[in-house]
Amino acid sequence: MRPVVLSIAGSDCSGGAGIQADLRAIEAGGGFAATALTAVTAQNGAGVAATTVLGPAIVERQLEAVFADLPVAAVKSGMLGGAAPLRAVARALRRHRPRHYVLDPVLCAGSGTRLLPRSCLGLLRDELFPLATLLTPNVPEAEALSGVEIRTLEDAERAARTLLGFGARAVLITGGHLAAHPATDLLVTPRRVRVFAGPYLPGRDPRGTGCIHSASIATRLALGAPLEEAVAEAKRLVTEAIRHALPSRSGRGPADPLHRLHAAAPPERARLGAREQRR
Repeated sequence: MRPVVLSIAGSDCSGGAGIQADLRAIEAGGGFAATALTAVTAQNGAGVAATTVLGPAIVERQLEAVFADLPVAAVKSGMLGGAAPLRAVARALRRHRPRHYVLDPVLCAGSGTRLLPRSCLGLLRDELFPLATLLTPNVPEAEALSGVEIRTLEDAERAARTLLGFGARAVLITGGHLAAHPATDLLVTPRRVRVFAGPYLPGRDPRGTGCIHSASIATRLALGAPLEEAVAEAKRLVTEAIRHALPSRSGRGPADPLHRLHAAAPPERARLGAREQRR
């Protein structure tokens, strides 16, 4: 039986990030995806045009519906949107205590639009960090949450140790914004530090990579993988998702974690495609 992985995040109508990216990553990794929406956004590769944050009651009702009916093996959260949904998520996680919780502390969209008010940073640290199996900030998020400027891997380790102090069991600082070490992630636990280096793909800046990465880690944990193995496998998946990103008019198309599923077109699809080309 496939393990159930619950994604708590906002909706991206263009499918590049958020719940939609999480769904594809969970399914690509072998999990069954359940979801709880925290916000609805109108966005694409050019930016976020509008956002509506959902009220805490409907967020909590979604979570209760999933936990009441499905054997949730892992939870991943992304965009929380504000203090009220954040508190609703914290209440549900404290009540149900999932074995694994991967917290992707989404503060801003890739375009720079803020998705969690600055006033909520302390609440995020106090309410959710102590519940997290793993925290997965990128460099700007780690700087904002730790107060440590990050330019090197040594800086990243200092920031991660500061974040561990707020209660998370492990911190993975992703290196997409680390100019000195591109495509290099740093995993810090109370007992060890491990570097995960990957191929840097210049000229590629697709959307949804952080969502895919954290959802993939949650899925591997749900399948029973140890933390370091889960991180390594998720890095391989997100690298290939970047390599096979879809094109878009904005130049920032969605990364595609399901590219392998569609790599070999079934014969009927191939015949239909050839027929369309002849018309």
